[in-house]
Amino acid sequence: MYSLFDMYSDEFNKIDVEPQLMKNEKDTEFVRLIREERERTLSPYAQKSSLSRGRAKEEEPCLIRSAYERDMGRIIFSQSFRRLRHKTQVFFNPTNDHICSRIEHVIYVNYISTIIGRALNLNTDLIQAIAMGHDLGHAPFGHSGERALNKCIKSVDPSLYFEHEVHSLRVLDVLEEHRPGEHGLNLTFEVRDGIVSHCGETYNEYVLKPLRDKTEKQVSDKPEKDRTAPATLEGCVVRFADKIAYVGRDVEDARRAGIISGTGEFLPDSVVSRLGSTNSETINILVGDLIHSSMNADEIRMSEGNFKAMNDFLTRNFEEIYKAPKIATYEKTVDILIEAIFEAFMRCTEDIEKAYASENRAIKDFAKFYKNHPESGCAQVRKVVDYIAGMTDTYANTCFDLLYKV
Repeated sequence: MYSLFDMYSDEFNKIDVEPQLMKNEKDTEFVRLIREERERTLSPYAQKSSLSRGRAKEEEPCLIRSAYERDMGRIIFSQSFRRLRHKTQVFFNPTNDHICSRIEHVIYVNYISTIIGRALNLNTDLIQAIAMGHDLGHAPFGHSGERALNKCIKSVDPSLYFEHEVHSLRVLDVLEEHRPGEHGLNLTFEVRDGIVSHCGETYNEYVLKPLRDKTEKQVSDKPEKDRTAPATLEGCVVRFADKIAYVGRDVEDARRAGIISGTGEFLPDSVVSRLGSTNSETINILVGDLIHSSMNADEIRMSEGNFKAMNDFLTRNFEEIYKAPKIATYEKTVDILIEAIFEAFMRCTEDIEKAYASENRAIKDFAKFYKNHPESGCAQVRKVVDYIAGMTDTYANTCFDLLYKV
């Protein structure tokens, strides 16, 4: 098998390299030079990996991978990422394998944002790292679980809150292990910013301009109403792609769940005439529009007409799907389940050693997490919420049964 050096020996011999490099070191050097050449040809508005604002803890650069490629590796090999395949996107339906889970949504966002980023000649390494990590902090049972956890934490301390964007950052900065005993993945500023700023639920923006002078304080723990645009164009792309990924897919899932009968009957003619009647048509139209409208510009923009159609689409989803009686019943069920688990574990914090000695597996597992929590000084209620937020739908149901089933 030929090495990279053998395949490109003529070109490589023209490069001024230290003569004492061994062949495998020459291969590594050539890979580095290829990467630098790719960065050189990126759009002037792209975020170059070599110009990253870095990590909280400085690390030696990798000879093969860019800083953002390393970040994506840490994200996709994390336990939180694996658990996404068992977390609800919108509809909890374990009997239907075709209902979209959280991991599938993440894959769709990654694909859509990469297509847009590549067409605009942006840094797709950064885009993919943001896309793959943007929903790591989601609670079980989707946004219903998120709202339930937010109510729970506020019932103890009204100054606290739970939002999945901020919790995604907390998972990456605090809760995940990079190596055994070493908490926090130590990701780059740009990836962390893109994740906490993805704000997929904000519908009233058709132009996003990066806030390039953003500070670390603006990236940290702030509620959605106080958060700003991403610091990079790549982060802006993911923020748009998040909406594009679920606007049509939620309709498909609603049809499979029996909430609506069909897309054509569901959407007004004004939306169908612009965005089509299928998910694939909608994605193609919106992605093409975003690329065309954002070409050679330091902003990510959608045409006003298609933005209005997408906004009408999302409003229709909200009124007819997310507020449907079946979803309302589901939300009440999730409220009861999350609140019951929360109350049980809050009682455990009153005597954690007793909980640790319990024969009930749910209580013992929680106590073990609590005792080993990487932030020993943080509020008890925050530790409880950290634990519940990390659950899959299945484990949350199992936990409820272990705690309350007679």
